[in-house]
Amino acid sequence: MGQCVTKCKNPSSTLGSKNGEREAGSKSHSKRSAIHKDDHASACGKSSGDILVNGTKKADAAVESSLPSAFPGDTKKDSVSSVEESSLQRIGELFRRYKDEREDAILEEGMERFCNDLCVDPTEFKVLVLAWKFQAATMCKFTRKEFFEGCKAINADSIDGICARFPSLLHEAKQEDKFKDLYRFTFQFGLDSEEGQRSLHREIAIALWKLVFTQNKPPILDQWLHFLVENPSGIKGISRDTWNMFLNFTQVIGPDLSNYSEDEAWPSLFDTFVEWEMERRKKEEETKCITSLDTAGLCTEEQT
Repeated sequence: MGQCVTKCKNPSSTLGSKNGEREAGSKSHSKRSAIHKDDHASACGKSSGDILVNGTKKADAAVESSLPSAFPGDTKKDSVSSVEESSLQRIGELFRRYKDEREDAILEEGMERFCNDLCVDPTEFKVLVLAWKFQAATMCKFTRKEFFEGCKAINADSIDGICARFPSLLHEAKQEDKFKDLYRFTFQFGLDSEEGQRSLHREIAIALWKLVFTQNKPPILDQWLHFLVENPSGIKGISRDTWNMFLNFTQVIGPDLSNYSEDEAWPSLFDTFVEWEMERRKKEEETKCITSLDTAGLCTEEQT
């Protein structure tokens, strides 16, 4: 998914590089060549063109034709089976548009073209939601199974169909239980599974927090991200426990932090954050008071 919800080559991109907790590292990813460019119709008015379908491999056919057989002589079931089979064939054609030449998956270049054809920026929340519905295990990659199961899950087998599903998917992501699932998925999605990573690099976590809270931004989010950017605790990675508990934190702790208690079972990083934020606010208030007094004194001198 290009520049954002992906495993990017450029470490200074939106999501930066991925590293383990307390240990930074980077991993370059060479782009693979695309199979062929397609000029096709899409929801955003792109020019149409014929889809070239080269012979389907046996492995492809096994996935694309995995439909329950209809009972002999059952016209209704035969009809349903035919419709489902046609849909799977269209999903297969769509998958092959973006599939890598050497690997049976859609990789970075294919993802960029896929996002472009969907008329979405790779940094959009929509892309994360789509990856969630596809249950993608790795950034910048859709395996054949993920793509097929994902398209069936959202009931879409074309670019137009996927675009038409975005409004309902965004609405679904607003529901409390669904958002919790999306939120937990986002942490796993951000990990580098190939390296067995167990925590998110701080910069990756910051970018993903901004992204996942696109529709329901908690009042304390900006202060939390400011704290992480300033990094007074020197932390380099965010653990799964810290990530998951932050959602609870935003739901029970007020924006003034007055109901926060260190006696509760919060991660120690939260204690550091609250202490740092309260001190920052105190200094900010003192600065305002001094400025107000100076301004009042200046006004008095001018009147005299």
